[in-house]
Amino acid sequence: MTLPALLQIDESEVEINAIRAQGAGGQNVNKVSSAVHLRFDIRASSLPEDVKERLLALRDSRITQDGVLVLKAQQHRSQDLNRLDAFSRLHELVNSVARPPKTRRATRPTYGSRQRRLEGKSQRSQTKALRGRVRNGSDSH
Repeated sequence: MTLPALLQIDESEVEINAIRAQGAGGQNVNKVSSAVHLRFDIRASSLPEDVKERLLALRDSRITQDGVLVLKAQQHRSQDLNRLDAFSRLHELVNSVARPPKTRRATRPTYGSRQRRLEGKSQRSQTKALRGRVRNGSDSH
């Protein structure tokens, strides 16, 4: 079985804004917009329809209600490295759903698994039967 070619994303479909990074970083962090906000509109992209559907079906907080994927990269001090980081994360996410999931084929439970299930049920039944009120045959109240 051959692997499908990795999907490429056209840079014109991605909107990148430079923003100031959060957190500690000394004097530099207050002056330099080194963090990157990447916005990728999934519905308007040139990705195949099935890949778009699987991307939108992901339960990911980075995907808005409008189908826009928003990634924030602020790991590095330079804007170029953060831009590369955001693009690599975008490619990673898109390529994770590029391949359709395998269809599940229904199988019958094995004889052994059925026996183990029934054995477990009978043990549980005996345990619960012993929880009843204790009755003595000789004296009745």
